[in-house]
Amino acid sequence: MFACGCGLCDSDAALQLLHHRWRTLFSLLNERQGRLYAAEKALQLGQEGARIVARILGLSARTIERGLQEWQHGLPSLGPERVRRQGGGRPSSADTDPTLVRTLEALLDENTAGDPMSLLKWTHKSSRTLAAALQRQGHEVSHTTVTHLLHELGYSLRRNVKALEGEQHPDRDAQFRYLHEKAKEFVRLQQPIVSVDTKKKEKLGEFANPGQQWADEDRLVNAYDFPSLVEGTVIPYGAYDEQRNEGFVNVGTSHDTSEFAVVSIRQWWQWMGRRAYPHATAVLITADNGGSNRGHNRLWKLGLQRFADEYQLDVTVCHFPTGTSKWNKIEHRLFAFVSMNWRGEPLTSYETVIQLINHTTTSQGLHVEAHLDERLYKTGIEVPDKDMESVQREGHAFHPDWNYTIRHHRKS
Repeated sequence: MFACGCGLCDSDAALQLLHHRWRTLFSLLNERQGRLYAAEKALQLGQEGARIVARILGLSARTIERGLQEWQHGLPSLGPERVRRQGGGRPSSADTDPTLVRTLEALLDENTAGDPMSLLKWTHKSSRTLAAALQRQGHEVSHTTVTHLLHELGYSLRRNVKALEGEQHPDRDAQFRYLHEKAKEFVRLQQPIVSVDTKKKEKLGEFANPGQQWADEDRLVNAYDFPSLVEGTVIPYGAYDEQRNEGFVNVGTSHDTSEFAVVSIRQWWQWMGRRAYPHATAVLITADNGGSNRGHNRLWKLGLQRFADEYQLDVTVCHFPTGTSKWNKIEHRLFAFVSMNWRGEPLTSYETVIQLINHTTTSQGLHVEAHLDERLYKTGIEVPDKDMESVQREGHAFHPDWNYTIRHHRKS
């Protein structure tokens, strides 16, 4: 039992009970106020004061020592609303470990999905799992730091929504890993990787477009979405180059067919791809497995063969399993920003659509080009067996229905 002149017994429980008022007042103070309050009480209690107050308030001896030093040397002026001097506190992990964020983004790269109509992204890995993976790579980081970094990178906590029908394919995650490894291979070989998909169709005319924008008055649009008021159809097919953060959007006006999809890829290569990769011998295309770019569509495969032959490229395609298209990078790195850029703006003409897409940018330097495609694409085109014989399609060992390469015919 120690003697301090205040009648305290030597158990922590008794100390805390007898000094309930101290603890109640201490809980209302900010960091600096609490430190000074504890130091002042320690001075009152004499030689053993710091040890006694530390036990009562649950503080470390170092904190109380700092408070005592501030009392002895004068209280520094910190300015309004500040609890520590400018630059005080431990530097962030991202500042002391320059490669931390880049390593975290690499871990997320194969596990990221996004809502194409917003800027939200999410990952199915927990912050603790990510922290453990970072620690195995030599980064000193906690799961709370990972949570802060995820928020800074634009990730959000998501809840479960009952919207899925049927079971997920058992090889879904294995396909994600295969696709990720294939992409790393193309990056290592300095070959282009392009993510493709069709954005949601839009009606052309004076129709309300969700969202708001700054203006001096409301924009009047049609009260009803009658088909007779539609002036045209907007079908944006996009190709996103993830290595260069560049996007190309071919704006169609008729039908979303496999022929239209391959023409859009050809347009991307003509306008952007071959300038960026003049020595390319192959290209990797990541796409979902439905719509105009579904893997079993004959017209899709024949169109890719003709594209490969025209530009002497081997075309590798990796499809996302059904129901997982939101993991395709084009959704959250291109289309999400296009939607944000034209929110609240009626798509009254094709010129307006092209202009809005062309002006889509991000703080990360996204560059987008859009072109209008007014060709008529017929539906229901049958590809005869004779034409399919020219397709040099090689299925990969893992899921050849999802992963395959179309070899070009060498020009004589």
